[in-house]
Amino acid sequence: MQCFPALRMIMDFNQILQLVEADMQAVNRLITQRLHSEVILINQLSQYIINSGGKRLRPMLALISARACGYQGEQHVDIAAIVEFIHTATLLHDDVVDESELRRGKETANNVWGNQAAVLVGDFLYSRSFEMMVDVDSMRVMQILAGTTNTIAEGEVLQLLNCHDADTTQASYMEVIHSKTAKLFEAACLLGSVLSGGDRAQEAAMAAYGIHLGTAFQLVDDVLDYSADSEALGKNVGDDLAEGKPTLPLIVALQRADKTDATLIRQAIENGGLEHIEQIMATIHRTGALDYALESAHREAEQAIQSLAVLKDSAHKTALITLARFAVERGH
Repeated sequence: MQCFPALRMIMDFNQILQLVEADMQAVNRLITQRLHSEVILINQLSQYIINSGGKRLRPMLALISARACGYQGEQHVDIAAIVEFIHTATLLHDDVVDESELRRGKETANNVWGNQAAVLVGDFLYSRSFEMMVDVDSMRVMQILAGTTNTIAEGEVLQLLNCHDADTTQASYMEVIHSKTAKLFEAACLLGSVLSGGDRAQEAAMAAYGIHLGTAFQLVDDVLDYSADSEALGKNVGDDLAEGKPTLPLIVALQRADKTDATLIRQAIENGGLEHIEQIMATIHRTGALDYALESAHREAEQAIQSLAVLKDSAHKTALITLARFAVERGH
C-alpha cells in the first residue's frame, strides 16, 4: 500500500472538527431551519436521516475550502447546507434503488417508512436545496450546483446499467464514481474558491482536489465492503456483491482469477446474492484486488494533495491535506 512518507499528519480529525466548529454549528442551525415543513412525515423522515451519524464530510469540505481560499463572508454556510441536502437526497434515492436495509448502522429510511415516502422526501430535499441556491443569488453557484445534480443523476443511471454486468470495465466503473460520488466533492471544494473570488487557476485546483478526494473516498468505501466488519462499516459486508455491483475489487479479481474462480465471480455479479461470499472474498484477497484498489485510492489522495499547491499555507489548507489522508486511512 502506498503511503505519504514526506507528509506528516499535522492534524487529527478532532482538530479539524474544532477548526470548523463555529461554522458547522451555523450549518446545523440552517439545516434544522430549512428542513422544517408543515408535513409531519417530511420532518420525521428528513430529521431521521440528517441526524443518523454521518461525518458531514461534504459540507465540511465546503466550509474548509472557502476559508482556505481566503473567504471571509458567511455564504459558505449556505453552500455547505445545500451540499448536505443534495447528498442526503441521493442517499434516500440510492437506498430505495439498492433495496438497502442498513446505513451507518441504522435502518434505512425506506426500511422504516417505505419506498414511496423515501423517494418523495428525497425530492423535497432536492427542491429545498434549489430554493436555497436561489437565496445565494449567484448565477455561477446555480450553474455549478445544477450541473452537479444532473451529473450525479447520470452517474446513478450508469451504475444501474452496470449492475449485474460482469463485463463492466474499470474505465466504466471509474466513470460511475466520478459522476455519482466525486462530483459533489468537486462542487463543494470548487464553490469555496468561487465564493472567495479566486482566479481560474485556483478554481481548477480546488475542483481537482475535490474530484481526486471524492474518488479516493469511494475507492476505499468499495474496499471496506470486502474487508471491514459490519458493525464498524454500518452496513452489511458484501452488500455490493449482493446487489450485483461490479466495483473495482471485483473487476480486478475477475481479471486475475483462474477460470474456476472467475466463473464464480461472474455468476455472483450476474445473479446477485451472497451464496459464495466466502470463496469470492478469498479470491479477492488472493488476487491482490484489495491492495490494487487501495493503491489506486492512495494515488488519488496524493493527487488531491498536490492540487493544493496553489493555496497559501494556513490551518485550513492543512485540514484539507489531512482530510485527504483520512479518506484513505479510515476503517469505516
